[in-house]
Amino acid sequence: MTATPEVDATDTATISSPATGAVAGTVRWTDPADVPRIAAGLRHAQREWEARGAAGRAKVLARFAVWMGEHRDEIEALLIKETGKSATDAAQEVPMLIMIASYYVKTMEKALAPESRPAALPFLAIKKIMVHYRPRPVVAVIAPWNYPVANLLMDGIGALAAGCAVLLKPSERTPLTAELLLRGWIDSGAPEVMAIVQGARGAVEAVVDNADYVQFTGSSATGAKVAERAARRLTPISLELGGKDPMIVLEDADIDLAAHAAVWGAFFNAGQTCVSVERVYVLEPAYDQFVAAVVRDVENLKMGAGAGNDFGALIDDTQVAVAERHVADALAKGARALTGGKRPSGPGSFYEPTVLVDVDHSMDCMMQETFGPTLPIMKVSTVAEAVRLSNDSPYGLSASVFSKDIERAKDVAVELDCGAVNINDVISNLMCTTAPMGGWKTSGIGARFGGADGLRKFCRQEVIVSPRTNVGAGGTFYNNSLKSTKRMNKMMTKLALIRPRRAAK
Repeated sequence: MTATPEVDATDTATISSPATGAVAGTVRWTDPADVPRIAAGLRHAQREWEARGAAGRAKVLARFAVWMGEHRDEIEALLIKETGKSATDAAQEVPMLIMIASYYVKTMEKALAPESRPAALPFLAIKKIMVHYRPRPVVAVIAPWNYPVANLLMDGIGALAAGCAVLLKPSERTPLTAELLLRGWIDSGAPEVMAIVQGARGAVEAVVDNADYVQFTGSSATGAKVAERAARRLTPISLELGGKDPMIVLEDADIDLAAHAAVWGAFFNAGQTCVSVERVYVLEPAYDQFVAAVVRDVENLKMGAGAGNDFGALIDDTQVAVAERHVADALAKGARALTGGKRPSGPGSFYEPTVLVDVDHSMDCMMQETFGPTLPIMKVSTVAEAVRLSNDSPYGLSASVFSKDIERAKDVAVELDCGAVNINDVISNLMCTTAPMGGWKTSGIGARFGGADGLRKFCRQEVIVSPRTNVGAGGTFYNNSLKSTKRMNKMMTKLALIRPRRAAK
């Protein structure tokens, strides 16, 4: 996602709606000097939280999920106030968190149970090997402003399920819903293993310096700075960063389906989604029909905050400026805007839904992350050209391929350099909590979700090796003669070579 400038970190600040300018609420910024104390409190509480075991923690997470369901209207109303989202956009976040919580409540006990591992060779079976998943005490979740509810807790819930305490750092642009969610955690009867640090750069640095694991979602540039800071203490990280997701439309695609998907994928949340459709490559035989269908759909969109609208405001005028710059660059280089192409009159950080054609890779709209309501569409002659252009990017988050021939689409998918590909759909991989969600290249390091791996990523693996019998233990200890040690090593080498000799023939 695209970074925004920092706010002034005064003691308190007023948060205004980017759609109307109305006051959404106030926030008290955290003194970075207080973060070590906050983290120490979390570490203390985490010991008891881990001791509850997975089954005990699941009950607390279940109560929190129920609380979110019962307070969904309150959460979404505040979300609309601080982000300028439409009601359609705001309605997606709480259900996603409830789905994630429900999945982990069901699976966490099995996912976190100690695992036995077989011996590498039969003669080593005298040892019993167990792998225990022990939570990292404090997990920092540094979240962006585009989905202040979902991005804040989609990883936080997994960390809590794993037995960690969670230190949340919401964006300084959207701090209010985080406070409401923390209130819900406490109201659910949960222990104090969740805390919030509010602020900008100083707060981020303090959080990274006091965490045992960092989950960051944001721009690639900021992600690199977080990684560099975490490396000072060798703190492990997971980064979900920028994207420039391509969509490929083959000549045999269902054109209406592809157009509906492209429009929703590009303009949902005003294009402020890490896995937005940011560029489209259409095979020449389908191009004219696809473009006409896209323009038809876009002309029916309603822009505005709250109920009755399809998508809302951008987070602030700096994001509007990015969209304006990319569109102006494209038009200056020969592109045409079939819809939109300008900021509407009136208040608020809005930008009209803009469909661009006659685009190419000399234009910023095809190469740089816009994170706004634009949809550039490029005509291509072959599938190979579409794949080559899709891969011509420093990003590699996700992509989509549209074709009535599913097997053909899968063949195209495995040629794309990215973490996920949706066939005849967009963004849907983000809902697949059993699969890993992460990016290649500058789109990130690591992944969120992924079934059991989505919980275990927040854990340290502790191996416990115990004897099945005392016979054979200590065969290479110093108290044995050199002759017996040599005999033992000779036997181990002989047995270990049996399989390689067979495989080498």
